[in-house]
Amino acid sequence: MQITPPFGRLITAMVTPFNKAGEIDWAGVETIAAHLVATGHDGIAVNGTTGEAPTTSDDEKDQIIKTVRKVVGDKIKIVAGAGNNETSHSVEQAKRAAKAGADGLLVVTPYYNKPPQAGIAAHFTAMADATDLPVMMYDIPGRTGIEIESDTIVKLAEHKNIAALKDAKGNPAATSWVIKRCGIPVFFGDDILNLPLLSVGAVGFVSVCGHTVGADLKAMLNAWFAGDSNKALEIHQKLLPVFTGTFRTQGAILTKAALNLMGLPGGFTRLPLVDATDAQIAQLKLDLQAGGVNLK
Repeated sequence: MQITPPFGRLITAMVTPFNKAGEIDWAGVETIAAHLVATGHDGIAVNGTTGEAPTTSDDEKDQIIKTVRKVVGDKIKIVAGAGNNETSHSVEQAKRAAKAGADGLLVVTPYYNKPPQAGIAAHFTAMADATDLPVMMYDIPGRTGIEIESDTIVKLAEHKNIAALKDAKGNPAATSWVIKRCGIPVFFGDDILNLPLLSVGAVGFVSVCGHTVGADLKAMLNAWFAGDSNKALEIHQKLLPVFTGTFRTQGAILTKAALNLMGLPGGFTRLPLVDATDAQIAQLKLDLQAGGVNLK
């Protein structure tokens, strides 16, 4: 089965850098976007979990899209997070993202409310109907409290605007069956399982560790799709300390700390997230160095 990736293969869910006062560092947004372009990305996902989207306003989300677009031009795709646990507001966010210049929408399962599968299906259908942009559904039950069940995914994949699935469920067996049943392009969203999911048919990644090891992830993808599974495994094993180290606590916290260690403007977090402690940064430094990341 040959499945075409609608947004390229390597996408990173970009952080939103804040200054110490909690304001967005717009120059930092530009610098990080340029860094992701330079390290081989096909796309950037903005206004997602790693971008601390629950803490940014709709106006800020629009401006993040516009700022990243100014940097990347038409070289790579911008997939914008547009979704929360209230469907009408999510639809408004989708329309605003389209107007701001996004190439696609990343739509998370409504969280906290735990709707039944009929409600989940209706939510994604409303989002897919809201604009002409391709939609990547985002299945992350560990955060949302509810999964998109396989039958629901297969049915939603019939919609002309539902183009992909970001799978952070961590259930390769279920993902295997979804791909076999409907052929939806799957981007995996948990870095340490990237390579295993390629083996069951994923087309690429929506990464967090792409901030620090984007070039290596692109090399892993290139090796895998060129048929060199041994090379892909070699890269995977090299990066294991980075994958583990980045998620010793919440991913955005340590990704920002990692960018700062690399001399890039990761900046600070917004509450309820808190910045990494000195002890966490010391451990992160060891993890990054073990994975071959060059630090300043």
